[in-house]
Amino acid sequence: MKLWIIIFCIGFGLFVNAQEVMSNGTTYIVKGKTILQNGVDVTSTLTVEQQNTIRATLDDQLRIEKETNKAEKAQKKAEKAQKKAEKAQKQAERDLKKKQKAQENFEKASKKLEQAQEKYDKLKNRGKLSPNDEAKWIEKINKLNQDLEKTKKKLKRT
Repeated sequence: MKLWIIIFCIGFGLFVNAQEVMSNGTTYIVKGKTILQNGVDVTSTLTVEQQNTIRATLDDQLRIEKETNKAEKAQKKAEKAQKKAEKAQKQAERDLKKKQKAQENFEKASKKLEQAQEKYDKLKNRGKLSPNDEAKWIEKINKLNQDLEKTKKKLKRT
């Protein structure tokens, strides 16, 4: 049984190393220095020129395979780089939207504070504020100030 496994492994190894070549309409298999046709060694029946032609064809095939593999790898690398660039662009767009939203929130908070301050000053100058109302207005303005500070911090973080 061990012998069959060893023979199978050797045969498989030779088969893996063999290269199929099409030359002058005939298919040859090149295994190292031997050239096979339909499983029969035809190296000695071929002229040196035919052998060189078959080996040159094999070399061309191998070179083309290498170039194809290199081109595929380069294409995959380019696709990866493109995906990375698209991802970075999407992230930049999200960051920009976030910053714009923070800016809008800051402007809204600033406008609310300014309007509340103006209304408070107007009511105070007219003398229409009771002590309870004045306390409520001051509390409201303080809360709007705190909101403004929060939005300012968020704006600086983005």
